[in-house]
Amino acid sequence: MSGGVDSSVAATLLKEGGYRVIGMMLRLWSESGSESENRCCTIDAMNLARRVAAQLEIPFYAVDAKNVFRETVVQYFIDGYQAGSTPNPCLVCNRHIRWGFLLNQALTLGADFMATGHYARLRKAGKGKQEADGSQIELLKAIDDQKDQSYVLHVLNQRQLAKACFPLGEYSKPQVRELARKYQLPVAERSDSQDLCFLGNGTYRAFLERNAPETSKPGPILSTDGEEMGQHQGLAFYTIGQRRGLGIAAAEPLYVVRKDTGNNALIIGPRGFLGSSQLTAREVNWISGAPPKEAFRAQVKIRYKAQPAWGLVKPLDDGGVHIEFDEPLRDITPGQAAVFYDSDTCLGGGIIQ
Repeated sequence: MSGGVDSSVAATLLKEGGYRVIGMMLRLWSESGSESENRCCTIDAMNLARRVAAQLEIPFYAVDAKNVFRETVVQYFIDGYQAGSTPNPCLVCNRHIRWGFLLNQALTLGADFMATGHYARLRKAGKGKQEADGSQIELLKAIDDQKDQSYVLHVLNQRQLAKACFPLGEYSKPQVRELARKYQLPVAERSDSQDLCFLGNGTYRAFLERNAPETSKPGPILSTDGEEMGQHQGLAFYTIGQRRGLGIAAAEPLYVVRKDTGNNALIIGPRGFLGSSQLTAREVNWISGAPPKEAFRAQVKIRYKAQPAWGLVKPLDDGGVHIEFDEPLRDITPGQAAVFYDSDTCLGGGIIQ
């Protein structure tokens, strides 16, 4: 429970369905002096979660995860930007914090399942796909395509999915709002959080300047043929495909096309230099538990809100994948995830290199 409308409605639906429900909320890390500003566990969010739990007449526990969150998620965020990529810390949080640390806490309390307010669905695999014990579970997109969160859940394995429950997968966001009003939950009109939780009310740039000042090291902005055109303020503060904020006057629009971390240089060029028809991904997780033996066609999302694009996914001997797209994609960004789909079924994904 986060004190938001989604997790509150999820808990309510389970209670109404006859389950014995326990509410759990993570206390996550924030910078010194801003301990109450993590968006996932502000004082207001904690109070709202407690109020919902009291209304549902269920136990409520606040679980201290500050240290493991700092060491795992926040450090991943910092390390990624230091390496010149654009990391997605929500993936690491789902893999290690929610479905690692918190799941273990839930199981210790005697829980049979852990439910969250994520928009996704689960299904037992059809005949011919099941493992010998019949436990194969598929991860499906939510009914509401605008809210689908299977992208960030592609990191889960069969053991975790066997303990997972996503009560909102069959609902749209407006329907969830209506349910919150129907059950008179105090969070019914609470707005959704959009930014990274540990940034509080600040920006990722200010956070990196305080916690990883080396990411603010200036360097040259180079054209694709090596001409120096200006100075950047730190590679971490630019992303592939960016046009605005470069401070370069030119006869045609220029975009960030690459980061040369070895020389601390930002490479820019015309729109024609953007895009690639292939990528390589590592740290690949297969929902089924095992990689396919042969290449296969799939729809691939290269960002959470990206439109799926058709491509050929080739498993590599080292555990990674190589993807060749039917059409070049403009915003392939190292550090983000490439997630593979067969229609509504999420097959897995990996981190773009």
